Amino acid sequence: MTVLTLASASAIRATLLRNAGIGIDIRPARIDEDNLRASLAAEGATAHDIADALAENKALKIAARDPAALVLGCDQLLECDGRIYAKPDTPQDAKAQLDALRGRTHRLHTAAVLYAGGRPVWRHVATPRLTMRDFSDAFRDAYVARHWTDIQHCVGCYQIEGPGIRLFERVEGDLFSIQGLPLMELLAVLTQRKDIDG
Repeated sequence: MTVLTLASASAIRATLLRNAGIGIDIRPARIDEDNLRASLAAEGATAHDIADALAENKALKIAARDPAALVLGCDQLLECDGRIYAKPDTPQDAKAQLDALRGRTHRLHTAAVLYAGGRPVWRHVATPRLTMRDFSDAFRDAYVARHWTDIQHCVGCYQIEGPGIRLFERVEGDLFSIQGLPLMELLAVLTQRKDIDG
């Protein structure tokens, strides 16, 4: 039974929800993320607030078309030393991004906004902190060459649930939020609202 409309094309978010026993309908919201992100950043918004706004805009776009649906919008931004990083366009971009993050701590702002009855009823932003180890250039080059097709759609150039874990020396925060969804908090609100049994 479908419980939730996921306003995202993210395979990992869909997998996390299905693995938790949540029936989903996938309807990706096509919004102009780059322009919205740039506009909000120009206004001085924090990475936390930008992630929240992007998640809300995705949920709103789908909820406006189907107000009866329970819609989940999500977004994730990577921030390191005040700079927000985007997904890499090329393997060279991935290497440059990994160089910038190597040996440093970054934060992932993982936002989720839930719409019901055409209006927002819940929102949450988790902010895990991750520290990459000081890996060698040879390791970086081999990692990007071997995993490019998997990491090209990932901010930070890694999937923590796979070989990307080898990039790190320390991880603070829950694995689900690092993967792109504050699942525990979402399950709690869905249970509290009686959208799922519990």
